[in-house]
Amino acid sequence: MGSKMLFTAILALLLSLPAQAENSQDFGDHVVHFNALTTDNLPPTVTREYGITRSKNRALLNVAILRKVLGTTNQPVAAKISATVSNLTGQQREIELREIREGGAVYYIGEFGVNHDENLDFSIVAHPEDHDRPLRVQFQQRFFTR
Repeated sequence: MGSKMLFTAILALLLSLPAQAENSQDFGDHVVHFNALTTDNLPPTVTREYGITRSKNRALLNVAILRKVLGTTNQPVAAKISATVSNLTGQQREIELREIREGGAVYYIGEFGVNHDENLDFSIVAHPEDHDRPLRVQFQQRFFTR
């Protein structure tokens, strides 16, 4: 398996999904990229390689932080990241993220369960190793599992 298998698979999916599937937030010197998708959208070879449960009722949160560097495509940055998800009734759970390093890429992934037609609120707090303040991202996404 290639060393950039998961990154490449997620990138290919993002290019084929609607524009809202991939989001980013600019913090001046850093950009936080984030997305969430059901794991049945990932190829079986990728889910096996990374130990991801492939299911319509499982979703994957993917977070990457890039430092802006003039004249480049930006540099990946390692960070301490925490993420929580809550439903419309206020039930909140933490998403355990794990770091993936492939080539020059650094990103963080975590799985969580989803129900059909569920609208979830995400809260991400990232502490990049080269930055003194936390970067906070919030977004909402609806999942369809049928």
